[in-house]
Amino acid sequence: MDKPPSQSKTLGQAVDELISALGSIDEASRVTALKAACDHLKIQMPLIPSTQQTTAEHAQAAPPIAPGASGGRIVDIKSLKNEKQPTSANEMAAIVAYYLSELAQAGEKKSEVATEDMNKYFKQAGFPLPKRPEMLLSNAKNAGYFDAGSYGNYKLSPVGYNLVAHNLPRTGGTGAPAANRGTKRKAHKPATNKTKRLKTK
Repeated sequence: MDKPPSQSKTLGQAVDELISALGSIDEASRVTALKAACDHLKIQMPLIPSTQQTTAEHAQAAPPIAPGASGGRIVDIKSLKNEKQPTSANEMAAIVAYYLSELAQAGEKKSEVATEDMNKYFKQAGFPLPKRPEMLLSNAKNAGYFDAGSYGNYKLSPVGYNLVAHNLPRTGGTGAPAANRGTKRKAHKPATNKTKRLKTK
């Protein structure tokens, strides 16, 4: 059995001595010394990776997240939908494909999508499904947002990628285009009224 020290030390004194002892050796040796001391004292030492290793592992583990307009970080499909403000089911389909290919976690990530993915992520995002969900990806492909993938799946085209990454949300208001709003026609007074006024003079 180890004999107790002849004179107990305060915590501050122990820390000072520890720092003094470790200060004279290199960083790798400091970690080794700390591990050996913890093993001897039967203390579970937390993992202490090097700064460079921690940074590299974090960069590999963290998926790319699109920055929001407010400076936040997009972490789910609903947040991405709210940020991009799609105005049609085709745009929302492109957002779903972009999310799954660029932003989703490793177990969720995929480069091609199918109708089942649209049903799932439209519901998660709170975006209404079209009347015929089975035609959604075909229609979005015809709009240029998708290319044909394998086994009947679809993959986001460069046009669809640029739409989500750079062109949404759309600027200039969300109202109907001016061409669709209709124009007011000037009312023409009937010729008969004018004729009647002239006859009364």
